[in-house]
Amino acid sequence: MAPVLPPSFRLSLEVERALEQDHPVVALESTVLTHGMPYPNNLTLVEDMEDELRLQGVIPATIALLDGEVWVGLTPAQILGLLRPGRELSKVSLRDFGAVVANNASGGTTVASTMFAANKVGIRVFATGGIGGVHHSTTKRRRASFDISADLPALASIPMIVVCAGAKAILDLPATLEYLETWGVPVVGYQTDDFPAFYSLSSGLKASVRADSPQDVVDIAHAHWAMGLKSAVLVTVPPPVDVALPIETVNQAVRQALRESRARRIRGQKLTPFLLERVRRHTRGESLQTNLGLLLNNGRVAAQIAKLI
Repeated sequence: MAPVLPPSFRLSLEVERALEQDHPVVALESTVLTHGMPYPNNLTLVEDMEDELRLQGVIPATIALLDGEVWVGLTPAQILGLLRPGRELSKVSLRDFGAVVANNASGGTTVASTMFAANKVGIRVFATGGIGGVHHSTTKRRRASFDISADLPALASIPMIVVCAGAKAILDLPATLEYLETWGVPVVGYQTDDFPAFYSLSSGLKASVRADSPQDVVDIAHAHWAMGLKSAVLVTVPPPVDVALPIETVNQAVRQALRESRARRIRGQKLTPFLLERVRRHTRGESLQTNLGLLLNNGRVAAQIAKLI
């Protein structure tokens, strides 16, 4: 029986048919396209991601808001329209759905809002780059940060398999892992014991469990949910070795970006795009190439999992 959807939801014909026929589908977010990468890299990325999933025998479902409607699955024409240079777009997290829908606006969905929309229509696997988490303090005094991404509560409450390269390297990674542990989210190291650091192979921190194959991931997820637990299963995949950056290079770029954000008093939803752009500049574009490579790799892993779930 098809789920009853909110009136603002729309499914592409391709995604609707795939779900009806129980064909594997992988959800893709869109803030990485609308707020995370410059044009035309974002357009190339979404085309490559969707092509890679189809090569794997899986239907891609890129999710975004268009003129007040939540679209699960975009046509090529819709993608071109969404990413048109100069278009004003919202960064849509969970709190923003109502306002964007009511104002007939458009925007990219974050990890949290993509999970919400995908779960509503029955998609069980989602591929992204890096999740949000606990930010470093935005003041010079070292104290606990209350800037915590809505991605974390979503991971704690929405039962999906989320494939990523860990949390974004601009974040407080130990604090982010502590949050995930507190809220019972399994952090699965895919073919590794370590928690990846997004651009780098390892953060020096440990994942809570290791999985060496897509079947291992599915077995962990099924056992987790069979216990009555409702959280996501977070699958963390190191970036491909040929595009991974040394952790020292990344940490230096992040420290410089954080200093700049504090000097300019940048906070809230503007902080992550600002930090990612500054890291890109400080690594002379290498972080962008790493991001593109890990996204495609995460899509491949997610596709293999989706065919088994």
